[in-house]
Amino acid sequence: MKEKKNKKTGEKKFKADAQISVGNKILRWVIDIILVIFGASLYSVGLHCFASPNDIASGGVGGISIIINELTNISVGLLYGVINVPLIIIGFIFLGKKMMIKTMIGVATITAATDWLLPMINIPVYSGGDKLLAAIFGGIFFGAGMGLVYLREGTTGGTDIINKLINKKFPHFSMGVIMLSTDAVVIVASMIVFGTIEAGLYSMISIFIASKVMDMILYGSFEGKMLLIFSDNYEEISEYIMNSLERGVTWLNGEGAYSKKEKHIICCAVHKNEYSKVKRKVKEIDPGAFIIITNAGEVLGMGFHDNA
Repeated sequence: MKEKKNKKTGEKKFKADAQISVGNKILRWVIDIILVIFGASLYSVGLHCFASPNDIASGGVGGISIIINELTNISVGLLYGVINVPLIIIGFIFLGKKMMIKTMIGVATITAATDWLLPMINIPVYSGGDKLLAAIFGGIFFGAGMGLVYLREGTTGGTDIINKLINKKFPHFSMGVIMLSTDAVVIVASMIVFGTIEAGLYSMISIFIASKVMDMILYGSFEGKMLLIFSDNYEEISEYIMNSLERGVTWLNGEGAYSKKEKHIICCAVHKNEYSKVKRKVKEIDPGAFIIITNAGEVLGMGFHDNA
């Protein structure tokens, strides 16, 4: 009798856990879609309000659309949607259905917002002013938009799909670097079509800023420093890092090639704003300590960011 009750309780618990799991997945999917739409809308602001009115080919399909618009007078939003159709098909084949559904939503948002929503609400358009300002603020909106969309495992379509494929094959290249590389062709084309070197230079500024803003959104909050500290006072230094900064420490066993003495090497990761404190304290404890400090693009785990 007791065994039957335990079995029923276990089944109920399993069903409850399964329902919670499904609920969490649905909630996460809804949040993903909301952020993809918001990110795509930010991208549209950059396209409609800054890049297009100032003939700044902002890279990717957005930049290609601006160039073709100059030659044909077809609306930028419509061109953005049409050019993306074959690229989305490629994405479905190589990147998977989940990502490409979000990409389709992103592309549809950019197309609709650029040609219909933003003009309808009469959002101010920056034109006839300083093109440098247009390039800077256009880049900020592009980078913020793409960063949010990438953060939720989507893309804004176009060369972003190609960028994702490259990043999937070569994950050690940041998305910003890949984006800069694939946009080189668009920059050259903009100089030819608009007939000035300045057109390409403004495009480069916009693309560069977009890549930096995007990398900041994707990696900035999890960026840190990795430290390797060589000191005979490793215990005291470790105590300071663990107690004062509440960071984990690992001791690596080493041996001096010249002295042949065994050594404990302190290995730890800290936030960007903490490493100067560690460096100063280490020099107080042991002025002769040898420290290696390197940039860590992402630090994941307890105390930093638990979700990869």
